[in-house]
Amino acid sequence: MTLGLASPALAQSSPTTSAETYRLLNLFGDVFEQVKSKYVEEVDDKQLIEAAINGMLTSLDPHSSYLNMDNFEEMQVDTRGEFGGLGIEVTMEEGFVKVISPIYDTPAEKAGLQPGDYITHIDGTPIRGLGLNEAVEMMRGKVNTDIRLTIMRKGEAAPFDVTLTRAVIKIQSVRSEAKDDVGYIRITKFNEQTYSGLQRAITDMRDQIGPEMKGLVIDLRNNPGGLLDQAISVSDAFLDKGEIVSTRPRDTENTERYNARPGDLADGLPMIVLVNDGSASASEIVAGALQDHRRAVIMGTRSFGKGSVQTILPMPGNVALRLTTARYYTPSGKSIQEVGIVPDIIVPQARVESIEAAQRRSEADLNGALRNEDETISNAESDANDRRSAAEEIALEDYQLSRALDMIRGIALFAPRPQG
Repeated sequence: MTLGLASPALAQSSPTTSAETYRLLNLFGDVFEQVKSKYVEEVDDKQLIEAAINGMLTSLDPHSSYLNMDNFEEMQVDTRGEFGGLGIEVTMEEGFVKVISPIYDTPAEKAGLQPGDYITHIDGTPIRGLGLNEAVEMMRGKVNTDIRLTIMRKGEAAPFDVTLTRAVIKIQSVRSEAKDDVGYIRITKFNEQTYSGLQRAITDMRDQIGPEMKGLVIDLRNNPGGLLDQAISVSDAFLDKGEIVSTRPRDTENTERYNARPGDLADGLPMIVLVNDGSASASEIVAGALQDHRRAVIMGTRSFGKGSVQTILPMPGNVALRLTTARYYTPSGKSIQEVGIVPDIIVPQARVESIEAAQRRSEADLNGALRNEDETISNAESDANDRRSAAEEIALEDYQLSRALDMIRGIALFAPRPQG
C-alpha cells in the first residue's frame, strides 16, 4: 500500500451485482455501439474503452485513475526514481492541471514553476476537457524536445507562456549539506532509495560536523509524497516507539497500524521539519508523526492536505488501476485530508534585504584601547564573523531555513551537557 505511487495489491471481491447494474452495463454497450457506428469519424475501440474506464475512476476523486500500458510502466520507473519528462507533480482542479510542486533540479524547477500554478494550455492546446493522464502524457515526450506551457498564476494579471526542454528526470530524493554546526537534509520525494539515502546523509553529516553537531533540519518543502513504506521508515528513523500512522479502508475493521521500532538515527538531537503548501501525502505522514510524538518542531506554512492512500491494482494486459483505497491518520488520530499539517511555528517565506548602515564603533576601535590578553579571543572572533556572514547569506536566500537553523541553535543552548 502506498501514497500516490503504490505497490501492487489484490482486489477484494465485490458485492453481488444487481439487476440495475447489469442494465447500466448493457446501456454502456449500447452507447459504445452507437458511437462506434455513427460518430462522424472512425473511432478506435481500445481508445474509447480506456477513456470510459478512466472517466469512471477520475469521477471518484482527483487521485484515482486508469494506467494504460505506457502509464503503468512510467509509474514503475517513477517509483524507482528515474523517469522522462518535465519533473513536475500535478493534480487536476477545476478543469485545469494544478502544480503541486516542481521536483528539485528539473526543467520545471529551473523554469520557475511554482506550487499553485495552473497549466491552461500545452503547446497551444487547451487543457479543459482533458483527463489528468492525458495532460501528463502530453507533457512527456522525447528527451531534448521543447514544450510550451501556458501558466495562470495568482498575482499575475494574465496567463503567460513558459518553454521547457524535456529531460531524463533522475531524482536524487535525499541530499544533505553541513550548515556550520547543523545538519541540513532535504528530501524531495519518497521513492525506493529514500530511507537508504537518509541513512547515508546522517552519516555524512556526522563525519563533516563531528560531535559539535547541534541538530538536524529536515526539509520537506515541495515534497509531493511517494511510497508509504518509505515515509514510515523515515519516521521510524527518529522515533523509538509508538504509532507512526494508521490507514483505514472503507471497512474500518481492516485498519492497519504501523509502529516505530527502538532506535533513533539522530540520537535525540533537536530537529526542525520544514513544510509548505507543496508538502503532500508521504511528507505529511512524516511531519505528522514527528509532530504528534513531539520529536521535532514543525516550521513553515500549512501543508497540502492529501490524506488518502492509493493502491495500484494490476489488471490483465499490463495495465493497472490507481484506486483510492484508504485514508491515513496521524498518531493522534487526526486526518489531514483537505486540512494539512499546521506547523508548530508558522513562518511564511519572505524576502530579506540587507540594510546599508554606517558601521558602528566599538571599544576595539578607540585609540589606545587596552588589548584583550586572551589569545583565543581573536580566533573566536574570526569564527564568529565567518558564521555571521554565512547566516546572513542563508537569510537572504532562504528565510525559512534561516529561522530553522537559528531555532536549532537556540534549543541546543539549553540541552543537557555531558558530565565529565
